[in-house]
Amino acid sequence: MKKVEAVIRTSKFEQVKKALHEIEVNFFTYYPISGVGNTESQTSLWRGVKYSSESIRRTKLEILLRDENVEKVIKTISEAARTGEVGDGKITVIPVEHLVRIRTGEESEEGL
Repeated sequence: MKKVEAVIRTSKFEQVKKALHEIEVNFFTYYPISGVGNTESQTSLWRGVKYSSESIRRTKLEILLRDENVEKVIKTISEAARTGEVGDGKITVIPVEHLVRIRTGEESEEGL
């Protein structure tokens, strides 16, 4: 089993969600995050309020998968989230040693 974590542009979340549903990935966790990137921070003024680009807002997805589905999920997220601009995000794959479904007690892949 693997855990795929993807940090994507918040504006691309709906496209990524739809693409994942199309390949029958119907359960995953997502939440808003903030971070800093490789680009220099800039401050802008809009209607008298200063805004800093030091903190970048993104959405993080976490998906638990069988090993054989990892490449398809990576390809799907990459294609749906890509704009071609700096800041499109990152995908990481992490091994999962053990999983337990709390409701039934099923373990490992049966618990998915």
